[in-house]
Amino acid sequence: MTAAAPDPRDRHPPADDASSLQHETARDSGQGSFFGRRKGHKLRPHQNELIAHLLPRLTIAPGEREPSDPAALFDMPVQELRAEIGFGGGEHLVAEALAFPRTGFIGCEPYVNGMAKILTQIEAHDIGNIRLFAGDASELLAWLPRASLARIDLIHPDPWPKRRHWKRRFVQDATIAEMARLLRPGSEFRFVSDIADYCAWTLSHFARSPDFLWLAERADDWRKPWPGYTMTRYGRKAMREGRRAAYLRFRRESSSV
Repeated sequence: MTAAAPDPRDRHPPADDASSLQHETARDSGQGSFFGRRKGHKLRPHQNELIAHLLPRLTIAPGEREPSDPAALFDMPVQELRAEIGFGGGEHLVAEALAFPRTGFIGCEPYVNGMAKILTQIEAHDIGNIRLFAGDASELLAWLPRASLARIDLIHPDPWPKRRHWKRRFVQDATIAEMARLLRPGSEFRFVSDIADYCAWTLSHFARSPDFLWLAERADDWRKPWPGYTMTRYGRKAMREGRRAAYLRFRRESSSV
């Protein structure tokens, strides 16, 4: 990032469609659970065990009908629901779940290794307020009922830097409209990226949405993390390499339904 604030007027041409993460998913027919096809390092034996036995108990499998009460997805009572799209190694999501034990968290991540890492942390901390989804994030959002979420986080997403892949970025006009449907008035979408182009893209798309207001009033509002933010491993790596992230917050307005 440069020292200048991202300019919402710096707009790219609109994408061809409103596709989301666009990662393939695989179904474990024996357990009925989902996990990403994409896989990096070989999993350790215990991680494989967690994928086989713990993941099916935590996996959300959207059906044809939206749930009448998404809070019922959790075994424990929860006061509100939040979602994190593409949680990576799970550092931020786990920290939030521990800090807000009465909030239910839905984490979406297509990579097997990411699932294995967060399952290890869920087991170690005995976390009961996280549920997981490894399919296309747009499928999850379309399934949830109106005004069911208190916040959506997108932390260091894949920037899809090549122009022909811009349509695969999570932030699209249609996705923003879907998030407006899901977020209660006054709740927020929060975005973190060290890729200046994707920050400008995000600002330009939200600038033309009547449903959201960018909350920055001064440069430090986007240069510095919000209070209580948990830096991810990728975020620390970006800082070591001299890349400055932007921390963008958009409030769901009540002007439209």
